[in-house]
Amino acid sequence: MGTPPRKPWWLGLAIAGVGATWVYQGSTLPQLGGYAALGPGFFVSAVGAVLMLLGVLLLVQIARGETFSPQQAEDAATEAGASWPALLWAAAGAALPLLTMKPLGFPLTAMGSFALVTRAFGSRRVLFDCAVGLALGAICWLGFSRLGVDLGGAFPLVGW
Repeated sequence: MGTPPRKPWWLGLAIAGVGATWVYQGSTLPQLGGYAALGPGFFVSAVGAVLMLLGVLLLVQIARGETFSPQQAEDAATEAGASWPALLWAAAGAALPLLTMKPLGFPLTAMGSFALVTRAFGSRRVLFDCAVGLALGAICWLGFSRLGVDLGGAFPLVGW
């Protein structure tokens, strides 16, 4: 008789902890007011509360002995290791806005992030991915601008 499998308590605790952080940070923002009568703090707090609930539900499942393994429909290769290049491409796509939003503007930053994340998922069509990312970024920039949300200039280097 072998040792029982270790239970991933850390996962439920981590999700509940992230939720608690969101609730705490959301409480520092206005809960009411703004365009839709609900402030930004309301949505941050609501997402945090849902994350806390999901973390607690996950802890209950772990306590009951629920096993977590991929289902056949997920088509997951359980023996495959992590793809470090894919993780690095996706992390670069997530970090890019920190460096390029002000100098390049929202559409170009969205284009770069989109292209990097699609590369992480295995795409090799760089020009197509850049075109789609630029189009989506421009549409989002226009939509937010019409709502009165200032995302800066569309293309600050060109003066737009």
